[in-house]
Amino acid sequence: MTRPTPETLANTARRARTAAESASDVDHAAATSAVGAVRPAQAQVSGAGSLVRSLEALGVDVVFGIPGGAILPAYDPLYDSTVRHILVRHEQGAGHAATGYAQATGRVGVCIATSGPGATNLVTPIADAYMDSVPLVAITGQVARPSIGTDAFQEADIQGITLPITKHNFLVQEASEIPRVLAEAFHLASTGRPGPVLVDIPKDVLQAPTTFAWPPTLDLPGYRPTLHPHGKQIREAARLMSNARRPVLYVGGGVLKAGATEGLRRLAELTGIPVVTTLMALGAFPDSHRQHLGMPGMHGTVAAVYGLQKADLIVALGARFDDRVTGKLDSFAPDATVVHADIDPAEIGKNRHADVPIVGDARHVIDELLAAVTVERAAGRTTDLVDWWAQLDDLRERYPLGYEEPSDGTLSPQYVIKRLGEIAGPDAIYVAGVGQHQMWASQFISYEKPQTWLNSGGLGTMGYAVPAAMGAKVGRPDTVVWAVDGDGCFQMTNQELATCALEGIPVKIAVINNGNLGMVRQWQTLFYNERYSNTELGTHKHRIPDFVKLAEALGCVGLRCETAEDVDRTIEAAMSINDAPVVIDFVVGKDAMVWPMVAAGTSNDEIMFARGVRPAFDEDDI
Repeated sequence: MTRPTPETLANTARRARTAAESASDVDHAAATSAVGAVRPAQAQVSGAGSLVRSLEALGVDVVFGIPGGAILPAYDPLYDSTVRHILVRHEQGAGHAATGYAQATGRVGVCIATSGPGATNLVTPIADAYMDSVPLVAITGQVARPSIGTDAFQEADIQGITLPITKHNFLVQEASEIPRVLAEAFHLASTGRPGPVLVDIPKDVLQAPTTFAWPPTLDLPGYRPTLHPHGKQIREAARLMSNARRPVLYVGGGVLKAGATEGLRRLAELTGIPVVTTLMALGAFPDSHRQHLGMPGMHGTVAAVYGLQKADLIVALGARFDDRVTGKLDSFAPDATVVHADIDPAEIGKNRHADVPIVGDARHVIDELLAAVTVERAAGRTTDLVDWWAQLDDLRERYPLGYEEPSDGTLSPQYVIKRLGEIAGPDAIYVAGVGQHQMWASQFISYEKPQTWLNSGGLGTMGYAVPAAMGAKVGRPDTVVWAVDGDGCFQMTNQELATCALEGIPVKIAVINNGNLGMVRQWQTLFYNERYSNTELGTHKHRIPDFVKLAEALGCVGLRCETAEDVDRTIEAAMSINDAPVVIDFVVGKDAMVWPMVAAGTSNDEIMFARGVRPAFDEDDI
C-alpha cells in the first residue's frame, strides 16, 4: 500500500477542518452578532463601567431591574448610558418583562437584580425562560469576593441555585473578564437552542479598576451546536413523507425561534400534510389555513388530538413531545413512525423514540426537507391523502371548538376573549397568564402571524402576563399589546402596572374575573366531587380588590364590563386609549370550563368533548 505523503495528510486535515467548521452552528455571522460590530476600543473604567459599556456594545437598548447594595456600582455608569433602564416593582417582574421583550422581538432580553433576595426573585422567570427556550441574560450582583461563603448579608449562591435552570451561568472573578463573559453570555443565550444565561458579579469586581477593550475573543470550547441536518436523514424523512397515508406535521416553538414560519407554510402546501401547532407554536402556521387542525394536547381540538393519535407518520419540527401533548406516553400515537427534528440533540428520543432523528436548526431542516420532497415529487413519488383529509374534515365538522352560554345569565368568558381577538385583530400581540383564560385565549383568538402569542407554556407561571406584556410593548411600541389575565394571576404581579404608568408603556389588560382560581376549580369539579377547597378569591363576592379602583390607584384607566351587550363597547373604549395603561374587569361566570380535555395521566384516546361526553366514532373512523 502506498504511504500518504505529508502534503496529502495536510490537505485531508484541512478539508476535515473546513467541513467541521461549515457544519458548526457557531458561524461567523452569529459570533459577530453576539460580540457586536464595534471597532476595537480601550478605556480605563471600573468593572461596573466595563459592564455598562459591554451592554452598549452588544446593542442592548433596554434592561429591566431594581438596584440594591451589591449591584449598586453598576447603576452609577448606567445613569449616563444610552441603555434605557426600566425600574420595576419586583424582580420577578423584571425577569418576565425581559422574557416578554425577547419573545416579541426575537432579541435577547436583559434583567438586573442585586444579590440575595434580589437574585432569588429572578429564579421563577429564569426557570420559565429555560422551559420555553427564551434568550435571556440575567445580571446579578454578589457580595464581595472575600465574603462569599461566609453567609454575609444578602448573600445567596445564585450560581448554584440556578445551575439546573440556566443554559450556562458565570461567576465573574476579575473585572477584566467582564466584556468576554457578557459577550459569551449573549452568544450562548441567542444561538443553538436559546435559553437563559446568568452572570453573577461580586461587588468588589464591579468596583475594581480595569481596562475596557472591545471586541473580546469568545472562549467557548466544545460549544458547537449543529445548524445543518445530515442529508441522509433528510432524504429518509422525505421518502417517508411521500409514502405515508396518515401523516401529520407536529410543529413546536422551535419553528418560531428559528424564524422558519414561511418555510413551514411552503412545506405544508407542497406536501398537503395536515399541521398541528403546540401552545408554544401558535402563530407559526396561520390558524385560518385550510391545513391547520389546531392545537394538540390536553385542551387541543379533537381533530388535532386524534390526528396525532392515529397518524402513521409524525414529523416533529422543533417540538419536544411534552406530556401535555402526548397524554399517557405509552399510548400516544401507537402506529406512528416518528421523524424528530430539533436543534437540541438531548430532546430527540427523550420522551418518544425517533425512527429518523434529525439534529439541526428548524429553518435549515425545513428548507432541506423542501428540496428533498421536491426531488421525490419530481420522481413521481407522492401519496394520496384524500381519505385522510376526509376523516379529519369530518372530525372538524362534528367537533368544532365552541362553548355553551352560562345558564345563569352571567357573562361568558369565551365570548369575551373571542370578541377581543376579533376587535383587536391579528396584528396585535396577545399575552396570557396561566389557567382557563390561557386555554380560551389559545382556542378563541385566531393567530395568523408569528410572535403575536406569548405565554408561559412549560413552567406554567401564574403572574407572567402583566410584566411580559410590559416587556413586549417596550420591544414593539407601535403594536397593540393585550394581556389576557385571570383574577388569580393578575393579583400576583399587577404592581408592574405602576411601572407601565410611570414609564409610558400603554399596555391593555383584560382581567377574566370569575372570582376563583378557575382551572383548579375545574379540576375540583371533575375529579374532587365539587369540594371547592381554597379556590374562591373573593373578587366576586366581596369585590376585594376592586380591580377598577386598583387600576386607577396604579395610574391606569379602569373599566368594568358585566354583560355581553357591553363587551364590544368596552373593548373599543380600551382600544381608543393609547396614552395610558388600561385595565378591564370582565366579570364572568364561575362555572365555565375548558373543553375539549384530556385528563392528566390518561390517554389521548379518552379525550372529553364536554363534561361526560366522549367523541363518538364509528368502527370505520380513524
